[in-house]
Amino acid sequence: MSIKLINKDDVKEIDFEKNITIEELLKKEEIPIETVVIKQNGETVTEDEIINDNDEIEVIKVIYGG
Repeated sequence: MSIKLINKDDVKEIDFEKNITIEELLKKEEIPIETVVIKQNGETVTEDEIINDNDEIEVIKVIYGG
């Protein structure tokens, strides 16, 4: 299984042996789940969404402040 991970200006292809969830991907890439919004093929998804072969996963950092 191969996916494209887009994190800011960093784009990389990642290969996995099995289907994983967004949460598992973020843990593997050491990206804190509380600080990002995830898009899977252009649609906003939750961390329990299953990633499919050839999906495009975009990581969008959330800005806090007031």
